[in-house]
Amino acid sequence: MRYTVYHLTHFRYDAPVSESVMEVRMQPRTESMQRCLRFELTTSPRARAFAYQDTEGNIVHHFDIPARHRELRIVAESVVEFVSGITVPDRVGADTWATLDNEATSERFYELLQPSVFAVQTEPLQALREELQLTRHADPLSVVRELNGQMYRAFEYAPKSTRVDSPIDEALAARGGVCQDFAHVMIALVRGLHIPCRYVSGYLFHKHGGDERSTDGASHAWVEAWLPDLGWVGFDPTNNTLATDRHIRVAVGRDYADVPPTRGGYKGKTRSELGVAVRVQTTDAPIEPSDVMPALYWAAPEPDLAPLLPDEDEQQQQQ
Repeated sequence: MRYTVYHLTHFRYDAPVSESVMEVRMQPRTESMQRCLRFELTTSPRARAFAYQDTEGNIVHHFDIPARHRELRIVAESVVEFVSGITVPDRVGADTWATLDNEATSERFYELLQPSVFAVQTEPLQALREELQLTRHADPLSVVRELNGQMYRAFEYAPKSTRVDSPIDEALAARGGVCQDFAHVMIALVRGLHIPCRYVSGYLFHKHGGDERSTDGASHAWVEAWLPDLGWVGFDPTNNTLATDRHIRVAVGRDYADVPPTRGGYKGKTRSELGVAVRVQTTDAPIEPSDVMPALYWAAPEPDLAPLLPDEDEQQQQQ
């Protein structure tokens, strides 16, 4: 299966700004189950982007625009091909817990077992853990698969109900949020079981007539848990499904703070507005910019209102 992805990001400023610096994480990963066959990044005003690979293997593009400007458009276009992957069984052996505990002592899993910026252990999270009766019973795969369904049933999908910097307790109090919130809550719960768990940023291809709760006009997020003999297994609590060949992986990290699609800053005292539009299609339906749904705009985080993300322009996933 091949997909084309068109991702538009549009920043607008009330007054001219200068010295914009931006990091972009929008290039799909090339690994065992998927290959990025083509990727093109264009900006307006024009800028030369430099690419590098971070410690998790994510491709990051960096560019700067010194001149004054009142808007910034970033367009990322990709062609991604999927190949057959592993088949995830319904369950694994109960003795897998012991194997998992042994593997989890590896240094590479240390940070994926600890609290992170957005996936933290709080009293409301502990209350949810007790409500769901989440324990290390049966086997690791069955427990995480069951939790995936519990998250889907316990939380409402509510676009624009949270912000890019919303703490985990906001989603817990509202029992709702966007895919970013679903992922953070589930990551914190899974790590509490001493299972390495990480955040995945990417895209989801929505089948015509499908029953996905997430919308198809934004990027998507889900989680991956490390399981013995299976490796990283993807779970999508927003849609109560395992990650499939419709989940296009772009970046992985401890949580959203590691892998926002855009992160940057600029010089100037002004308010900004951020619009995002995404379209994922199979390659037999070529994407033209005119085919992409109109961008929806909302106020970008202001430095004095977003202390966790000072002087940055970022886009929330699954608005």
